[in-house]
Order: sequence, then structure tokens, then C-alpha cells
Amino acid sequence: MRIPPYYRKPSWQRFFAGMVIGGAISWCIFIYIFGVWQEKHTALIDKQSEEIIDLKEEKKIWQEEYKEINKRTIEQLTIQKITIKITNWEKYKLDLLSVSEIEDSVKDDISLMIAKDIETVYKSKELIKKIIQNKPVKINDKRYKLKVKEMVIFTTLSIQLEIEFEQ
Repeated sequence: MRIPPYYRKPSWQRFFAGMVIGGAISWCIFIYIFGVWQEKHTALIDKQSEEIIDLKEEKKIWQEEYKEINKRTIEQLTIQKITIKITNWEKYKLDLLSVSEIEDSVKDDISLMIAKDIETVYKSKELIKKIIQNKPVKINDKRYKLKVKEMVIFTTLSIQLEIEFEQ
């Protein structure tokens, strides 16, 4: 079997020459478009890498400021709430209303500690104890005194009290 002699006919020669020239032109166009796209994407990648570096530096600055603000905030924590609990009220057979009234009156006495920073409250804890212990409580014609059993100072000032007969 033989290949037909198309190379001798000018119409086929023009067709093959057109294919070669078209292929060369399309290859040049492909290379140009690919190069333009590559430049565009390379510029985009460079821009994005610069943005990433800037954002990392900005994030680092924000984190440092956040840590510093947290340190200052922890140093300046304030008392938000006061809770008073009388632990041994069952021993003296007191009703819940009386216990609640005593707790409220003690809370009113030391309510000036709300919104004070923790350091100030800690320094004045002896004063708080004396305010509570020096106040006599009268329930059902009997006089009682309060004794501070436990005091926890944080954003909530928690005080546990014991009630005793006054002599």
C-alpha cells in the first residue's frame, strides 16, 4: 500500500502549508495568552502574599494589645455582686423569712463594696468583718450576733456567716 502523492498537487500543498502556518500562529497566540495569564496570576499571588504578611503583622499587634488590655482588666476587676449565706440557721430553728431579712440587711450594710476594685475590697476585708460582726441582730425578741465563717473575694463577694446567741 502506498501513500497517495498529495505533495505534488498545489491545492494540497496550500492546505498543508495553511495548517502549518495556522498551527504556528495558534501556538504563538496560545503562548501569548498563557504568558499574560501567568503574569496576571503571579501578580495576584504576590499581592496576596504581601497582604498575608501585612495581616499577620496586624494580627500580632492586635494580639499584643489584647493581652495588654486583659492584664489591665484583670488588675482592675471590680465587685459585681454580693452574696450572703447564713449556714447554721437550722440550729436555732429560725424561719426562712428571718434568715432572708438578716442576709438582706447584711447585704445592705456592705453594699458600698459593689463596683469597687478587688484590691480595695481585699485590703478592707477586716473592716467588712467588723461591720458584720459588730451588728446585733434581733429575731423574735432574741438577740443574735453574726460571725464571718468564710469570705471569698472575686467579681462576686461571697460571705458565709454563722449566727450565734449574743451574751
